Amino acid sequence: MLNMIQRVVWVVVLISGLFTATAQDKKFNVHTIAFYNVENLFDTINDPTINDEEWLMSGRQKWTTKKYRKKLANLSRVLAEIGTGENRESPTIIGLGEIENRGVLEDLIKQPALIDKGYGIVHFDSPDKRGIDVAFLYQKKHFKPTSYKNIPLIIRDGYIAEVEQDDATKESGNAKVTAEYTGRIFTRDQLLVTGLLDGEEISFIVNHWPSRSGGEKKSSPNREAAAALNKKIIDSLYRINPNTKLITMGDLNDGPYNKSIKKVLGAKGLKDEVKQGGLYNPMEEMSNRGIGTLAYRDAWDLFDQMIVTEPLIKKDYSSFRLWKAGVYNKTFLMQPTGQYKGYPLRNSNGEVGFSDHFPVYLYLIKEMK
Repeated sequence: MLNMIQRVVWVVVLISGLFTATAQDKKFNVHTIAFYNVENLFDTINDPTINDEEWLMSGRQKWTTKKYRKKLANLSRVLAEIGTGENRESPTIIGLGEIENRGVLEDLIKQPALIDKGYGIVHFDSPDKRGIDVAFLYQKKHFKPTSYKNIPLIIRDGYIAEVEQDDATKESGNAKVTAEYTGRIFTRDQLLVTGLLDGEEISFIVNHWPSRSGGEKKSSPNREAAAALNKKIIDSLYRINPNTKLITMGDLNDGPYNKSIKKVLGAKGLKDEVKQGGLYNPMEEMSNRGIGTLAYRDAWDLFDQMIVTEPLIKKDYSSFRLWKAGVYNKTFLMQPTGQYKGYPLRNSNGEVGFSDHFPVYLYLIKEMK
């Protein structure tokens, strides 16, 4: 009973921009949904099946048990506090990027800041060449997974040409040339989880799309392929249920304005533009105002995003709806001084930080009867 009371948000909190004064006797159940690219959460154990040598005592990071424990403590503080400005409870659902394995997740949820939250884990090893995966944490008292699967993103890179010649083509000089794609870019799978949030079905996709290695223009087709896979998953769920409630979230390595999101995924930045079967991106408006989740050469970008299906933006609150989204960029997560003052406080000069990304979050609310 206490947990439910803690999750009630009185309309006096929500009144700005959401309801009229005549509805002040209403109260709402609220859940925070978050995503955090935790930047290389590696343990100190050498795994010969992945590329983790940098994150060993003998590696470039000189990664020690002490540093690993500090990283866990830092991240657990962030995860416990995301969204608590409007909701006293820690996030019900957390998507994570750049984690090494299930073991680091087990260590993370056992941290003092999180251990009493009762988080469960959904995780699969993916074939990423850096050895990093995405993951899904959920508070077991509020969310019950009913299905989950990892969906591989298969991108081919490079080809070999084969020349086929028979006697006739040899004489004519017209050889038949075929091209076979052989290389594969090994990147993160997309993690699809469906379950019951306080009894109501909702789905999530956790993403970490291919990087901009080699340059934004050259690498853009890889993220467009990721967006196409995302769209395929979402459309398949829409075909099963036109009222599908889904949140796709993650580090997309593109901004809300890029082709992968605007054209391929088809996410809209204005609710009025979202048609049935469409997607709404609440991060686009934030990006237009210069709000970002990571910085490079004094320019901010909003690569970490949370995008929702059309049923989550309907105007009645008889079931869970999106209230608002945000970037969790508290001062303690920022570089305090120097050239990179205000940037996300990451590992540097042998000191353990948080991440090179700020987390993002949104609130789902539902009117209580």
